[in-house]
Amino acid sequence: MTGTIIPSPNVWNWPEVYAQENAAQDVDGAVWRALREEASWAGADVLDVGCGDGFHLPIFAREAASVLGAEPHPPLVARARARGFRVLEAGAAALPLPDRSVDLVHARTAYFFGPGCEPGLAEADRVLRPGGALVIVDLDATVEPYGGWMRADIPHYDPVAAERFFARRGFSTRRIATRWGFPDRATLESVLRIEFSRAVADRALAAVPGTEIPVGYRMHVRRRVISPA
Repeated sequence: MTGTIIPSPNVWNWPEVYAQENAAQDVDGAVWRALREEASWAGADVLDVGCGDGFHLPIFAREAASVLGAEPHPPLVARARARGFRVLEAGAAALPLPDRSVDLVHARTAYFFGPGCEPGLAEADRVLRPGGALVIVDLDATVEPYGGWMRADIPHYDPVAAERFFARRGFSTRRIATRWGFPDRATLESVLRIEFSRAVADRALAAVPGTEIPVGYRMHVRRRVISPA
């Protein structure tokens, strides 16, 4: 996410299929376990930046003190609000929130490229309370097979350079192995076809014999420094 809002064709154009993708991702909860270890949201005020249709908001709400979404695409804002949550129509670089108002800023599959997202990182720091955490969860394009399909469709994307970008800015990086599980082949095919070009989707479908895909994630975490008294 940058100062200029970058469209997300998968969820913007096919929200119903993307909802099926969300349901299929990380079926064993590995990302959530890692997130809990890195930055527990129990009793916290949580902001989910780029929340899409709000899929993750109810999960946070089970334990958080409060949950707020931010999403720039109006149709997705409406879908997220229909879940019963407060959702701001806003991009990452201009959050209409007071300074030091949340404990956890969560952004999932939103900051892949690294360079260019500096305004969003600065806004996250502004709204975080001292000791609060900014957690960025992205797909790990160094992990096969999904990462190879990503790199084939975005040849200019350098996942190693992106990781270095976050490391230079004080983020830790944690790699997480997950499993995507689909109810049937038709759903799997629909998801792969909104994520990849036709040629890459065809290649992916030929390589996946059933309804499961191993997918790697990376979790970048940075805490807002507590200033000396």
